[in-house]
Amino acid sequence: MSQNHNIVLFTKFAAVGVAGYFVDASVLHLAMLGGMGFYGGRVVSFLVAATFTWMVNRLLTFRHAARSDKKSAQWLKFVVANSLGGLVNLGVYSALVAATSWFATYPSLAVGVGSLSGLGFNFAASKRLVFRVP
Repeated sequence: MSQNHNIVLFTKFAAVGVAGYFVDASVLHLAMLGGMGFYGGRVVSFLVAATFTWMVNRLLTFRHAARSDKKSAQWLKFVVANSLGGLVNLGVYSALVAATSWFATYPSLAVGVGSLSGLGFNFAASKRLVFRVP
């Protein structure tokens, strides 16, 4: 697979992730309006956003990928892979804020670095493990 093709896949994956953020935030807002609270609403919003991003990545980003898995199994792999990416995101953010006063002063920048770290992990895991693109 060419380097240009990987850049195109990554760009599509990142764009889907941005759209997924808006789905996530919207569902969280609605869930909280419905009385679910910060954490219950977050579980629901994550699952809805993960389902949205899996479906769009399946249809757009990785549409030429092998389809040997059942959809439910592929969805579960995607959710698990992206949950691990979320842990990478949180770990990088936490380490930066704890280790440097600069990131502690500007934590939104640490969020950005964590998000990029999680994005890279999620792309690699989704590409190789979920959609099985070499």
